[in-house]
Amino acid sequence: MKAKIFVRLKPSVLDPQGKAILGAVKSLGFENVESVRQGKVFDITLGTTDAKEAQLLLERLSQKLLANTVIEDFEIRLENH
Repeated sequence: MKAKIFVRLKPSVLDPQGKAILGAVKSLGFENVESVRQGKVFDITLGTTDAKEAQLLLERLSQKLLANTVIEDFEIRLENH
């Protein structure tokens, strides 16, 4: 089974990298872009076909390692279930 985990800063947290990217976007002439928030994507392959087991494993992995849950949210998407 494959999964993607998306990690993003919580909406209330300032995103200086996103602001820097927005500045570059504007300097390239993309004036209709109003905001940018950056994040991370993890592509993970699991040795299980059980969706519930995979979901629990990925939630624990995200909370313990992949996301700083004080300032970041995460979203898990299972691809082969």
